[in-house]
Amino acid sequence: MNKKYFPFLLPIRSIVFILVFVVGTLISGKALTDISNWWTIVATVVNVFTIILLVAISKKNNMTYWDLINYRKGSTTAKQIIIISIIVLIVGTGVMYLAGFICYGTIPYAPPMMIAPISKILAIINFFLLPISTAFAEDGLYLGCGVNEIKNKWAGILIPAFFYALQHCFIPTLLDMRYIIYRFLSFLPLTIILCWYYRKKRNPVPIMVGHALIDLATVSMVLATSLVPDFYETMCGM
Repeated sequence: MNKKYFPFLLPIRSIVFILVFVVGTLISGKALTDISNWWTIVATVVNVFTIILLVAISKKNNMTYWDLINYRKGSTTAKQIIIISIIVLIVGTGVMYLAGFICYGTIPYAPPMMIAPISKILAIINFFLLPISTAFAEDGLYLGCGVNEIKNKWAGILIPAFFYALQHCFIPTLLDMRYIIYRFLSFLPLTIILCWYYRKKRNPVPIMVGHALIDLATVSMVLATSLVPDFYETMCGM
Protein backbone atom coordinates (compact mmCIF):
# COMPACT_ATOMS: atom_id res chain seq x y z
CA MET A 1 0.00 0.00 0.00
CA ASN A 2 1.34 3.42 -0.99
CA LYS A 3 1.75 5.92 1.84
CA LYS A 4 -0.78 8.28 0.26
CA TYR A 5 -3.48 5.71 1.07
CA PHE A 6 -2.54 5.40 4.76
CA PRO A 7 -5.31 7.80 5.95
CA PHE A 8 -7.91 5.47 4.40
CA LEU A 9 -6.97 2.94 7.08
CA LEU A 10 -8.32 5.17 9.86
CA PRO A 11 -11.85 3.61 9.96
CA ILE A 12 -10.50 0.05 10.01
CA ARG A 13 -10.60 -0.51 13.78
CA SER A 14 -14.22 0.65 14.03
CA ILE A 15 -15.16 -1.77 11.24
CA VAL A 16 -13.23 -4.67 12.77
CA PHE A 17 -14.74 -4.15 16.23
CA ILE A 18 -18.27 -4.18 14.80
CA LEU A 19 -17.54 -7.33 12.79
CA VAL A 20 -15.96 -9.14 15.75
CA PHE A 21 -18.86 -8.47 18.09
CA VAL A 22 -21.51 -9.26 15.48
CA VAL A 23 -19.76 -12.52 14.56
CA GLY A 24 -19.40 -13.20 18.28
CA THR A 25 -23.16 -13.07 18.72
CA LEU A 26 -23.67 -15.44 15.79
CA ILE A 27 -21.14 -17.95 17.11
CA SER A 28 -22.21 -17.80 20.75
CA GLY A 29 -25.93 -17.44 20.11
CA LYS A 30 -25.97 -14.64 22.68
CA ALA A 31 -26.99 -10.99 22.43
CA LEU A 32 -24.44 -8.19 22.11
CA THR A 33 -25.13 -7.15 25.69
CA ASP A 34 -24.31 -10.67 26.90
CA ILE A 35 -20.81 -10.70 25.38
CA SER A 36 -19.95 -7.04 25.99
CA ASN A 37 -17.92 -7.86 29.12
CA TRP A 38 -15.31 -9.50 26.86
CA TRP A 39 -14.42 -6.15 25.32
CA THR A 40 -10.93 -6.07 26.87
CA ILE A 41 -9.98 -9.40 25.29
CA VAL A 42 -11.43 -8.34 21.94
CA ALA A 43 -9.52 -5.06 22.16
CA THR A 44 -6.21 -6.83 22.71
CA VAL A 45 -6.83 -9.19 19.78
CA VAL A 46 -7.70 -6.26 17.50
CA ASN A 47 -4.63 -4.42 18.79
CA VAL A 48 -2.39 -7.31 17.73
CA PHE A 49 -4.07 -7.36 14.31
CA THR A 50 -3.55 -3.58 13.98
CA ILE A 51 0.12 -3.75 14.96
CA ILE A 52 0.80 -6.56 12.47
CA LEU A 53 -0.95 -4.51 9.77
CA LEU A 54 1.08 -1.39 10.59
CA VAL A 55 4.35 -3.30 10.56
CA ALA A 56 3.43 -4.91 7.22
CA ILE A 57 2.47 -1.68 5.45
CA SER A 58 5.55 0.04 6.86
CA LYS A 59 7.74 -2.70 5.44
CA LYS A 60 6.02 -2.36 2.05
CA ASN A 61 7.09 1.28 2.03
CA ASN A 62 10.67 0.55 3.09
CA MET A 63 10.00 1.83 6.59
CA THR A 64 9.87 0.42 10.09
CA TYR A 65 7.05 0.82 12.57
CA TRP A 66 9.28 3.33 14.38
CA ASP A 67 9.63 5.39 11.20
CA LEU A 68 5.85 5.34 10.82
CA ILE A 69 5.29 6.97 14.21
CA ASN A 70 8.35 9.21 13.88
CA TYR A 71 10.06 7.76 16.95
CA ARG A 72 13.43 9.34 17.68
CA LYS A 73 15.55 7.82 20.41
CA GLY A 74 16.58 10.28 23.10
CA SER A 75 14.13 13.01 22.06
CA THR A 76 11.78 12.56 25.04
CA THR A 77 12.21 14.06 28.49
CA ALA A 78 10.68 12.91 31.77
CA LYS A 79 8.94 16.29 32.02
CA GLN A 80 7.15 15.73 28.71
CA ILE A 81 5.97 12.30 29.79
CA ILE A 82 4.72 13.55 33.16
CA ILE A 83 2.86 16.55 31.70
CA ILE A 84 1.13 14.59 28.94
CA SER A 85 0.29 11.72 31.30
CA ILE A 86 -1.36 14.14 33.73
CA ILE A 87 -3.30 15.77 30.87
CA VAL A 88 -4.45 12.39 29.57
CA LEU A 89 -5.62 11.23 33.00
CA ILE A 90 -7.37 14.50 33.91
CA VAL A 91 -8.98 15.19 30.54
CA GLY A 92 -9.77 11.53 29.88
CA THR A 93 -11.48 11.03 33.24
CA GLY A 94 -13.06 14.47 33.49
CA VAL A 95 -14.59 14.49 30.02
CA MET A 96 -15.86 10.93 30.49
CA TYR A 97 -17.72 12.03 33.62
CA LEU A 98 -19.05 15.10 31.79
CA ALA A 99 -20.25 12.95 28.88
CA GLY A 100 -21.93 10.64 31.38
CA PHE A 101 -23.77 13.59 32.90
CA ILE A 102 -24.82 14.90 29.47
CA CYS A 103 -26.09 11.51 28.26
CA TYR A 104 -27.26 9.86 31.49
CA GLY A 105 -27.62 12.68 34.02
CA THR A 106 -25.22 11.02 36.44
CA ILE A 107 -21.76 11.89 37.81
CA PRO A 108 -19.72 9.78 37.93
CA TYR A 109 -21.15 7.47 35.29
CA ALA A 110 -19.46 4.30 34.04
CA PRO A 111 -21.18 1.67 31.87
CA PRO A 112 -21.34 -1.53 33.97
CA MET A 113 -20.09 -3.70 31.10
CA MET A 114 -16.82 -1.77 30.99
CA ILE A 115 -15.75 -3.18 34.36
CA ALA A 116 -17.68 -6.47 34.24
CA PRO A 117 -15.72 -9.56 35.35
CA ILE A 118 -14.23 -12.11 32.97
CA SER A 119 -12.14 -15.25 33.44
CA LYS A 120 -9.56 -14.65 36.18
CA ILE A 121 -6.66 -16.03 34.14
CA LEU A 122 -7.55 -13.92 31.10
CA ALA A 123 -8.03 -10.85 33.28
CA ILE A 124 -4.53 -11.28 34.73
CA ILE A 125 -2.90 -11.82 31.33
CA ASN A 126 -4.78 -8.94 29.75
CA PHE A 127 -3.81 -6.64 32.59
CA PHE A 128 -0.32 -6.64 31.07
CA LEU A 129 -1.22 -6.94 27.39
CA LEU A 130 -4.01 -4.40 26.88
CA PRO A 131 -2.35 -1.11 27.91
CA ILE A 132 0.85 -1.70 25.94
CA SER A 133 -0.79 -3.14 22.83
CA THR A 134 -3.39 -0.37 22.75
CA ALA A 135 -0.74 2.36 22.80
CA PHE A 136 1.19 0.77 19.93
CA ALA A 137 -1.91 -0.06 17.88
CA GLU A 138 -4.04 3.06 18.29
CA ASP A 139 -1.29 5.65 18.33
CA GLY A 140 0.50 3.90 15.48
CA LEU A 141 -2.64 4.02 13.36
CA TYR A 142 -4.13 7.42 14.15
CA LEU A 143 -0.89 9.34 14.59
CA GLY A 144 1.34 7.48 12.13
CA CYS A 145 -1.17 6.89 9.33
CA GLY A 146 -3.33 9.91 10.09
CA VAL A 147 -1.61 12.96 11.51
CA ASN A 148 1.69 12.19 9.75
CA GLU A 149 0.14 11.63 6.32
CA ILE A 150 -2.63 14.27 6.07
CA LYS A 151 -0.86 17.43 4.98
CA ASN A 152 -3.51 20.05 5.82
CA LYS A 153 -2.93 21.14 9.43
CA TRP A 154 -6.47 21.06 10.78
CA ALA A 155 -7.61 18.12 8.66
CA GLY A 156 -4.51 16.31 9.90
CA ILE A 157 -5.68 16.86 13.46
CA LEU A 158 -9.47 16.59 13.25
CA ILE A 159 -9.85 13.63 10.88
CA PRO A 160 -7.59 11.25 12.83
CA ALA A 161 -9.08 12.54 16.12
CA PHE A 162 -12.58 11.80 14.82
CA PHE A 163 -11.79 8.18 13.96
CA TYR A 164 -9.67 7.83 17.11
CA ALA A 165 -12.76 8.69 19.17
CA LEU A 166 -15.22 6.85 16.90
CA GLN A 167 -13.61 3.44 17.44
CA HIS A 168 -14.46 3.67 21.15
CA CYS A 169 -18.15 3.72 20.24
CA PHE A 170 -17.83 0.07 19.26
CA ILE A 171 -15.69 -1.21 22.16
CA PRO A 172 -17.93 -3.01 22.96
CA THR A 173 -20.48 -2.80 20.14
CA LEU A 174 -24.03 -2.19 21.37
CA LEU A 175 -27.15 -1.16 19.45
CA ASP A 176 -27.80 1.80 21.73
CA MET A 177 -27.50 5.29 20.26
CA ARG A 178 -27.22 7.03 23.64
CA TYR A 179 -24.32 4.73 24.57
CA ILE A 180 -22.62 5.40 21.21
CA ILE A 181 -22.95 9.19 21.66
CA TYR A 182 -21.69 8.91 25.24
CA ARG A 183 -18.60 6.98 24.16
CA PHE A 184 -17.87 9.39 21.30
CA LEU A 185 -18.19 12.48 23.48
CA SER A 186 -16.07 10.83 26.18
CA PHE A 187 -13.05 10.53 23.91
CA LEU A 188 -13.24 13.26 21.25
CA PRO A 189 -11.76 16.15 23.29
CA LEU A 190 -8.83 13.99 24.39
CA THR A 191 -8.13 12.62 20.91
CA ILE A 192 -8.12 16.17 19.49
CA ILE A 193 -5.60 17.23 22.15
CA LEU A 194 -3.37 14.21 21.45
CA CYS A 195 -3.46 14.69 17.68
CA TRP A 196 -2.76 18.42 18.09
CA TYR A 197 0.18 17.73 20.39
CA TYR A 198 1.61 15.12 18.04
CA ARG A 199 1.16 17.42 15.04
CA LYS A 200 3.14 20.07 16.89
CA LYS A 201 5.88 17.95 18.51
CA ARG A 202 6.02 14.84 16.28
CA ASN A 203 6.94 12.86 19.38
CA PRO A 204 4.72 9.82 20.10
CA VAL A 205 6.37 8.66 23.33
CA PRO A 206 4.64 10.96 25.89
CA ILE A 207 1.29 10.21 24.23
CA MET A 208 1.88 6.46 24.25
CA VAL A 209 2.92 6.44 27.91
CA GLY A 210 -0.08 8.54 28.98
CA HIS A 211 -2.34 6.37 26.85
CA ALA A 212 -1.01 3.19 28.44
CA LEU A 213 -1.52 4.61 31.93
CA ILE A 214 -5.18 5.48 31.43
CA ASP A 215 -5.83 2.05 29.93
CA LEU A 216 -4.00 0.49 32.85
CA ALA A 217 -6.45 2.22 35.19
CA THR A 218 -9.38 0.77 33.25
CA VAL A 219 -8.02 -2.76 32.99
CA SER A 220 -7.17 -2.65 36.71
CA MET A 221 -10.88 -2.31 37.43
CA VAL A 222 -11.67 -5.31 35.24
CA LEU A 223 -8.97 -7.29 37.02
CA ALA A 224 -10.38 -6.30 40.42
CA THR A 225 -13.95 -7.28 39.54
CA SER A 226 -12.75 -10.56 38.02
CA LEU A 227 -10.76 -11.53 41.12
CA VAL A 228 -13.32 -10.24 43.65
CA PRO A 229 -16.87 -10.69 42.28
CA ASP A 230 -18.41 -8.80 45.21
CA PHE A 231 -16.44 -5.74 44.12
CA TYR A 232 -18.37 -5.62 40.85
CA GLU A 233 -21.68 -5.64 42.69
CA THR A 234 -20.41 -2.85 44.94
CA MET A 235 -19.30 -0.73 41.99
CA CYS A 236 -22.61 -1.23 40.15
CA GLY A 237 -24.48 -0.18 43.29
CA MET A 238 -22.63 3.12 43.61
